[in-house]
This record gives sequence, C-alpha cells and structure tokens, in this order.
Amino acid sequence: MLDRRGFLKFIGGAAVGTLATPVVWKGLDDISIWSQNWPWIPSLQYGNHENTYVRTVSKLCPAAGATKIRLVGGRPVRVLSDPESPLGGGVSALAVTEVQMRYSPARLKRPLLRNSDGGYREITWEEAEKLLLEKLAAAKKQTEHDSVVCISGDENGTMNELLAGFAAQTGSGRFFAMPSDAQATAQAWKLTGGRGRVGFDIPNSDYVFAVGANVLETWGSVVVNRHAWGQARPAGAEPAMRLAYAGPVQNNTAAGADLWLPIKPGTELFLLLGVARQLIKDGVAAPAGGLDDFAALVAKWTPEKVCEITGLMPERFTAVVDGLKKAKKPLVVVGSDMDQGGGTGPVRIGMAINMLLDRVNKEGGMRMIPLAPPAVNGAASYDVLMQGDLVRYAADMAQGNMPEVGVLMVYEANPVYALPGKDIEAVFKKSDFSVAFTCFFDETARRCDLVLPNALGLERYDDVAEPFSYGKFVYALVRPVAEPLYQARPAGDVVIDMAYKLGINLGVSDVVTMLKAKAFNIGADWGSLSDGNVYVSDIVVPNKTLAYRFSPDDLALVEKAEAAAASSGKELAVAFVSKLGLGTPETAIPPFNTKLITDDELDKNMLVAAVNGATLKKLGLYEGNRIVLTSKAGKVMAKIRVFEGVTNDTVALTIGFGHTAFGEFNDGKGMDVMALVTPSSEPGSGLSVWNDTRVNVAQA
Repeated sequence: MLDRRGFLKFIGGAAVGTLATPVVWKGLDDISIWSQNWPWIPSLQYGNHENTYVRTVSKLCPAAGATKIRLVGGRPVRVLSDPESPLGGGVSALAVTEVQMRYSPARLKRPLLRNSDGGYREITWEEAEKLLLEKLAAAKKQTEHDSVVCISGDENGTMNELLAGFAAQTGSGRFFAMPSDAQATAQAWKLTGGRGRVGFDIPNSDYVFAVGANVLETWGSVVVNRHAWGQARPAGAEPAMRLAYAGPVQNNTAAGADLWLPIKPGTELFLLLGVARQLIKDGVAAPAGGLDDFAALVAKWTPEKVCEITGLMPERFTAVVDGLKKAKKPLVVVGSDMDQGGGTGPVRIGMAINMLLDRVNKEGGMRMIPLAPPAVNGAASYDVLMQGDLVRYAADMAQGNMPEVGVLMVYEANPVYALPGKDIEAVFKKSDFSVAFTCFFDETARRCDLVLPNALGLERYDDVAEPFSYGKFVYALVRPVAEPLYQARPAGDVVIDMAYKLGINLGVSDVVTMLKAKAFNIGADWGSLSDGNVYVSDIVVPNKTLAYRFSPDDLALVEKAEAAAASSGKELAVAFVSKLGLGTPETAIPPFNTKLITDDELDKNMLVAAVNGATLKKLGLYEGNRIVLTSKAGKVMAKIRVFEGVTNDTVALTIGFGHTAFGEFNDGKGMDVMALVTPSSEPGSGLSVWNDTRVNVAQA
C-alpha cells in the first residue's frame, strides 16, 4: 500500500486512482459503470444475478496486467485486479474499460468491403472469406511481388508467430511488429551480445534509475511496476525501493519518483554516458570483455559536460550516481517518452551500466531470460521477429526500392495513425489487396480493402508470452469470458483456416491447439493455465556472451549525436507525454476515460502545448495564446499553457489525440502530434528513430 505522502504525490501527477487502490472504485461500481446516459451502454438484464469471476489477462492493454472479470448471470460487467497473479496487483486505466469497450461505438460489427468510390458496404463472412482466399491464392503464385506482408500490433502473443509463419510459407516472410521500446531493447540486447531476451526485475530492486522509461505510466509491465512501487513504500516505514527518473516533463513517473532529473529531450544518451564514466572513475566496474573500449567511449563525459548538454543541476547528477553506488540491488532501465522511436544507443549504455554494477542475472537486476520455442511452423523466434523495421520498410517502399505486395495483412495495428511520416501510405498504395483484422474501425481499417471484425480479448483465446520488461519468464493464457458480440470472430482461426485451404502447413488446427502447443513447448500445465494461473520460471540463460561491446566507431556516433544536440538554434525541443488512460492507437481514448483528460492536455477541442514560464517569456507569448508548431515534417495547432514541470526551451505535447475514426469521443479532439515527427536512421544499428523533434513556435 502507498503511504499518504506517496499517494498524494503520485495523484498530483495525474488522477489515475484505479491502480492505487480499489476501495473508491468498488464503492462507485454501478455508478461509474451504468449511470451515464449514453445510448450504446447495455442495460442491465433481470433474471439470474449470480456473481462469478474469471481470471484472465488483458489484451486490450499493452501492460499485460492480470485481471479478474466479474460476471452477473454469465454476463461480464466489470474488470477487477487479480492480486493472486504475478502480473496483478492492480488494474490499468485502459484494462479497466475492457468490458465497456465491447460496446464501444467504434466497435466493428460485421465484415466490410471497400467500394470503388472509397465507401464501404457490409458483406457476409462467407463472402469475405471467399474473397480473401482468392486474393491470397493469387498472391501466392506471384513471383515479382511479395506475396504476403503482415503488420502486427500484438506486443506479446503467439499470434505474431502465426502471422510470421503464414507470411513465410506464402513466400515473402515479411513480418513487422509495430515500433516500440520493446523492439529497440531487443535490438540493443543483440548488439550487446545478450542471449534470449532481456528482463528487468523491478519488483526486487531497491534502487531503480529509469531514464526516459515511464515505468509508472506506460513503460513495460506497468501494473507490476506500480504494484511493486506501492508495496515497497508502506506507511510509516522507510521505503524498500527508491526511484529516480530522468526525463523532460514531470509526468506520472516523475511525480512519483524520489528523485526527478529534468533533462532536455533527446539527451538521455549523454546523461547515461556521464553516469557510466563516473562509476568507472569511482572504481565501480565489474570486469567483462571490452571494458577498456567502453571506458574510452565515456571518458570525456564529465559531470560538468553532462550537466551543460542536458540542462541538469549538478547536485542531481551526483545524487543519482551516489544512489546507484550505495544501493544493494540497483537497476537501470531505459526507454523513450513516446514508448517508441528512441533507438538502441541509450538502451545499450543503460545495459552497460547494469554490467558495471554487476547486476546481470541477479535478483532485482537485468536478467537473461530464455526464449520460448515457436509453436507455429515457419515462424521465427522473438528476437528475429523484432528485427523488422516497419518505418524503414515504408520509406523504402515510398522510394520504389521494394517489390509491390500481393496481400497486406494488418492485425490489431493502426500504422496510418501511429507511425511518423507519410510513407506508410505507399505500402497501401502498392499493395494489390489489403485486409485489416481489427476490433475497432480505426484509421488503418478505413484504408484497407477488406475489414474483418476481430473478437475482443474478452471474447477469444489468446496468450501473453514473456511480456516486455518483466524480470522473469512468464506465460499466461487469455480466456474468453463471453461469446463475441455482433459478427466478430477470432482472427487467428480465420488465418489458420486460410492456410489450410491454401495447402500451408502451420502445424496447428486452430488457436487453442496453437496455444496448447506453446504451453507444451514451455513446459506449462494447460489445466493450470486454464484456471487463470500464470506460469513463472526463475530460469536464466548463463551469462557467457555478454560484453561491453563498444568500438571506436561508437565514439564517432556519440560525437555525431552531440553535434546534433548543439544545433537546435531558436527551435524548441518537443517532449511527448503518454498516458495509458488515453488508450492506444488501436483503441483511441475509451469514452469512460475522457474524465482523465486535464485542461493541461486538451482545452475543449484544442490541443494544449505546455511550456514553463521562462520559455513562454522567451517566445514573447501569453498563456492562452493559440499557436502553430511547425517542424520539417508538418505542423499542429495548439493553445499554450504554463507548466513549470517542463524543462527550459521545451514544449510538452500529449500523445493520443487527433483521431478521425472513433466517433464523438475522439474525432476532432486535438491533433495527432506524430505529424511533427521525422524519422531517421540510427547510425550503427540502422534502426529508425525519432527522438529528436524540434519545432518553431508562432502565434496563430
């Protein structure tokens, strides 16, 4: 439980009480769920009022939190936390809406086919499957095109194996996960020589240094992170965990942290270089191959230089280094303010600092977690699937450097809204046929030729396999608690059926068979999983290949990044703020969460840009002025507000607004800030990055 001071400090950052304690929400149960007079809310039914509960895991929320669904007369009515689960201890502000989102006005109800005029007409599932099979059969015969390309928004499920295996056996093998910190971390781990996949044992650490990683709001297994943070701070006792956070905005994680390090956007790399240099100087350097090269890389990043380029106060730099040195179980985690686009550079340095601190495969440290074997024929393992760079692929397609596509398959992803730049349009234009498997009629679905309604997580079998950031090997089953509404069907069964009719052997006959195979490969008991239990293993991969893998080439890359950071001129750096309660690109903002939007994020329908008082004065503007923010990529309109929790020469913008496909609760509300972002290729890794957005600001 949180102590009073910690609770008030956390709530001061933003009102997301569902994760802190269930008491208030339990008292408001029926009021909060049923009292609002929106016509699409289902009415209570009379008759059987027996209460039952089903333990499962949320697929609506990327945090993969364990939930317990309350059913009345067999009908789901509320999402609760499952405190018995290692993935539980709270319920996220997105997962808590999942029952209501079954009835969302944006919910796709039946198959749709695009007309020649760009509109859509309803068709039957029989017509849809016949058409899709014809298109896939034709694509499979093509030799000049990529037959099938798959894009997935699933962050942690075996569905990715199914789609990747399907693409591989149709000839192209092109599978792309949506960009995320998980992808950058996986690629950084590979560059570091790590085996398996990396996990961060936050619950067992006594000092967590989060750089850019919004660990109490959106980064990784945030429900687990929050629960651990709360449990470590009992009322009237000394905290068992200290949290330091480095980032340009006082977001929820900064508000809850013991120490906030306000740094300029895009300077996370330099802060980490300085911390590594100081640890080595102070004699904190566990031996491993390449240590001398790493020491040379960080040698010039003195505290003075770090504070100059990051804007950090020297005493806070000293405090975080001392905190890491004094802690028994310190841990460094690195992410990006958008949970995507941050690149591998800062993550690699963060991993190296964990190595300096001798925190590899230790309780509360950075752990090498085994990879679960694929359960689908033709599918690659997780580390290979994370190599696909969708942003770069779209750019290559726009430049005419990639073959055209026979069938583009998009599964629970919304790249048209979520990706930076406009290159993704080229992928659709150069695809003979495109199909979206989606629960909601989102921006990407409206760009596809065929739109198929997917069953929601509460309506289908699915799984959560090794969720990003979790410090142990975990596997959980997602169980249906109700039949699919409308004409929704599980997309996995549709894909498997298509494969069978095309003569493709995926090795599985349906989704349940696939998940049973996955559980068997792992060694998990299907019966236990079916009861809602989570399979957990402490096993780690022996640390035999990890090294400080840095070379003189990396020094040149750091110098290039330093030169870019010094060339801002009169532009403002953009800090992006993400909140889990504002949904994802695939869900948009759940209608029930509109009450979480503050006046510092949206003023009526106008996006709000937050700056501190000194920056406002430098701009020569007044609070409340309407402004235009212009970058190389595009522009957005906003109203300017003063918030002293933003670093100098920085403008903070909230992610999640500007939708055009989700109805009255989202459409026309603010603007999509991705319009300002220009991706580039990270030197060394080649991964697409967009962590350095700068804008000119003028009064509208």
